[in-house]
Amino acid sequence: MRALAGLLSAGLGVAVAELLAAATRPAAGPLVAVGGAVIDATPTAVKEFAVRELGTHDKPVLLAVIGLVVAALAAVTGIAGGRWRAAVIAGPAILGLAGAAAAVSRPAAQAYDVVPSLAGATLAGVTLWWLLRRHRAPSGVRVDRRRFLRAAALVAGGAVVASGGAVTVRRVAARTRAQARADIRLPVAADPGPPVPPGLVTPNRDFYRVDTALTVPRIDLDGWSLRVRGMVDRELEVSFADLLEMPLIERPITMTCVSNEVGGPYMGTATWLGVPLAPLLRSLGVSSRADQLVARSVDGMTIGTPVATLLDGRDAMLAVGMNGEPLPLEHGFPVRMVTPGLYGYAGSCKWLTSLELTTFDRFDAYWVERGWAAEAPVKTGSRIDKPRPFARLDSGVVTVAGVAWAQQRGIASVEVRVDDGPWAKAELLPAPSVDTWVQWRYSWKAAAGPHSLAVRATDRTGAVQAEERATPFPSGATGWHTISVSVS
Repeated sequence: MRALAGLLSAGLGVAVAELLAAATRPAAGPLVAVGGAVIDATPTAVKEFAVRELGTHDKPVLLAVIGLVVAALAAVTGIAGGRWRAAVIAGPAILGLAGAAAAVSRPAAQAYDVVPSLAGATLAGVTLWWLLRRHRAPSGVRVDRRRFLRAAALVAGGAVVASGGAVTVRRVAARTRAQARADIRLPVAADPGPPVPPGLVTPNRDFYRVDTALTVPRIDLDGWSLRVRGMVDRELEVSFADLLEMPLIERPITMTCVSNEVGGPYMGTATWLGVPLAPLLRSLGVSSRADQLVARSVDGMTIGTPVATLLDGRDAMLAVGMNGEPLPLEHGFPVRMVTPGLYGYAGSCKWLTSLELTTFDRFDAYWVERGWAAEAPVKTGSRIDKPRPFARLDSGVVTVAGVAWAQQRGIASVEVRVDDGPWAKAELLPAPSVDTWVQWRYSWKAAAGPHSLAVRATDRTGAVQAEERATPFPSGATGWHTISVSVS
């Protein structure tokens, strides 16, 4: 029963802390704050393993693990508290201080962010003391189970109500943000993009998401602004409405995550609508000494992009639309950067709030600080999407198909090899620009038996996709995508 007392008191404390955070500063919630701190402290190899093995489930799994750790510590505190009064104070205090420290360690933290964790810990400590007192009969000699269970039921009910309140507040806030997004009417692009072949674009609902945000930032569109500062002649601050009044471009662009393994799913193509960055930066007078643009998210994430890349003629933009809609909340609403030809960690900051012109010597962005390459051009790659690995096929003509990419360079050819045979050219389908992937297909006369299929691409500079296998860290994976199938 003492362990139960610890669990219930901690549950009430965490629930009230999350309710308080949900109503004021969602990022200050203890679970999210501790989760963010854990992500920051996790070695790159472990992060890559989580992305590879868990995919988009990595965040829920992390929060579940944190919850289990808190539950275990709470149970131990309850048991110890029945023997030593100091444990009743020490246990909740340690958890509360850990949550508060994690909250203020976040890049976009405010002084208030310690309040939810400390308030929840105080309530948990008082509740644990009260439950343990009801664990004993008035004589202090025997256990009064009925008295304890009545008190436990009261605490459990309070935890359920507080948890339900936190969920409700988050849902109301999410509906408000969704409505604000739905009310936006995007202007027509002053510079429309080229026609896009059917099937080339990835629907918003299927577009990959890889980031460190455990909860989608809550952004008040009326209070949002973007500030451009640093090594420029003139600083600038604009609202969302200001951006929509600027000349916009529309471009189909394929984005690739550096965490993508060979043949992996973390890439997608969308038609983006936004303000072109190059003319905006030039109008502010960028210093010739500035070689890095640091983009900051409302949650404190920093992304560093080479200035030369942004000014070399590519269609880097401040995106406000994605596939004909305002940006989805989880993909950076209201504004994000999109930089063709760079992995996302070096050119595609979500939930954008500021841009600073600086130098690579002065500042290391989040991922560079953790060992990733400062400059991150997307490597030439290709993937087999059909048939699937280990598929069982009928003999005869089989269509092998997939995509190839070399953003900013374009794809010149794709070749397919069956077993150890010669490379054969695949048919390339039309692509709107060098910044999108190319769909390809190959007709294979499949004979019975087990077979391996491999693919490689050659970009328009004449460079052939690297055969040697390399892991994503520190600058992107390489290797030919190869699958096994059986034909009967």
